[in-house]
Amino acid sequence: MSEYSWLVPLPVVVPLFGAGLALALYRRPRLQRIISVVALSVVLVVAATLLVLADDGPIVVDIGGWAAPVGIDLVADRLSALMLTVSAAVTLCVQLYSLAQGEADGDEAAPVSIYHPTYLILAAGVANAFLSGDLFNIYVGFEILLAASYVLLTLGGTGERIRAGSIYVVVALLSSLLFLIAIALTYAAAGTVNLAQLAERLPEIDPGVRLLLQVLLLLAFGIKAAIFPLSAWLPDSYPTAPAPVTAVFAGLLTKVGVYAIIRTQTLLFPEGRMDDVLMWAALGTMVVGILGAVAQDDLKRLLSFTLVSHIGYMIFGIALASEAGWSASIYYVAHHIIVQTGLFLVAGLIERRGGSTSLDSLGGLAKIAPVLAILFFIPAMNLGGIPPLSGFLGKAGLLQAGVADGSWLALTLVVGGVVTSLLTLYALIKAWNKAFWQTPPEPLPDERLPRGMVGSAGALVVLGLALTVAAGPLYGYAERAAGALADRSVYIQSVLPEGGRGSGESVDVAEGEDA
Repeated sequence: MSEYSWLVPLPVVVPLFGAGLALALYRRPRLQRIISVVALSVVLVVAATLLVLADDGPIVVDIGGWAAPVGIDLVADRLSALMLTVSAAVTLCVQLYSLAQGEADGDEAAPVSIYHPTYLILAAGVANAFLSGDLFNIYVGFEILLAASYVLLTLGGTGERIRAGSIYVVVALLSSLLFLIAIALTYAAAGTVNLAQLAERLPEIDPGVRLLLQVLLLLAFGIKAAIFPLSAWLPDSYPTAPAPVTAVFAGLLTKVGVYAIIRTQTLLFPEGRMDDVLMWAALGTMVVGILGAVAQDDLKRLLSFTLVSHIGYMIFGIALASEAGWSASIYYVAHHIIVQTGLFLVAGLIERRGGSTSLDSLGGLAKIAPVLAILFFIPAMNLGGIPPLSGFLGKAGLLQAGVADGSWLALTLVVGGVVTSLLTLYALIKAWNKAFWQTPPEPLPDERLPRGMVGSAGALVVLGLALTVAAGPLYGYAERAAGALADRSVYIQSVLPEGGRGSGESVDVAEGEDA
């Protein structure tokens, strides 16, 4: 066991402990805020440490002292550590934004005694899903996300939010049911749900059964990741929530589904029998999502549709089933989490300053709020793929991988990716012109933007720019992560007892048998 393995559970344990403490102090909102920020800051520091340590190989911890395959493991490899670090940075920035918003509003618009524990539970669920080395424990992480996200989505109790939350929870429960069925069938077929042991056993079972399991898992994860044609629920669910909630949902929740697809496709189903289907799904996700964005006149809905369309790029990279495709997809996921979250936070600022997110009701913000114009313009251009920003670098990597593949379907995806990028740029420029350049139909409210909200959104914008400055090291890290995905033995030997980590029994049981 690595001397640093004790760090691995902390991103899950610390937020859960903080949530319990914050709930116990529900009458002390100031202490709740402190606990929340400290917990998320600790998670960010631990995640960044694991990001460095995991570059030397996966770090594994046995929950309860039981080694795999008997026990449940948490595994921090390059992929999970990168996702964990980016998600920790985003959750901290969004929390600081929400604290500034709550302070400006007098905490009257939302029950903060519920908000802080729920938000920390959401962070714990995300971390658990990224770190889990067990298929059922990933399901547990998803269920933690579902419970917390439904509470956050319906904060305020308005009819519109309850309706949107009901749609969201029904769809989420459907995907969870499919996931649970897939887990049950997987255990029945392979006798285990440990990912490393499944990687060894699945090739030995009937190919038809293996294909069924793959389809069920893809359906479950596809709903959570909002892949076409399973994405219709997202644009109706996200825009109704408060700005911080919408931002963290847009940045993280769909990416947990994408992460699960990357992990299972590369580790459990490397033969690629569903790659062509994934390519078609990626093309549909890109095109349908961006056409929906072009048709919108509400900024939040427009961003929700661009969120859907850019999931297609990530699925494209996964479907290529090559190290080049996987590395570009991993880099693009990290980029998109930060940039899309930043855009939704800026949309919240626009709504606060202009009194609406309807593009037809806005205008003139460039003159009265020039900083806000810059904060929107930079991530918008980044998402649109303007060189040399990180969005361009990620898309260029994906398109190069598609051209290197050479198949007609991959080349079709390359064309679809270029068209989607151009339409993304068109939709965002149209939104920028309407919100910031056109003359507003009516005078906008004279609302001062809180510095904390502007600073938190600005931090994510700067972080998005940092992805461009540090593109070389980050892309190199993504390439090494993709290489580890291609060489499954690295993950398997790190998790299973045959890798030198024990017999699968707890220490007490082993000592009792020796006696």
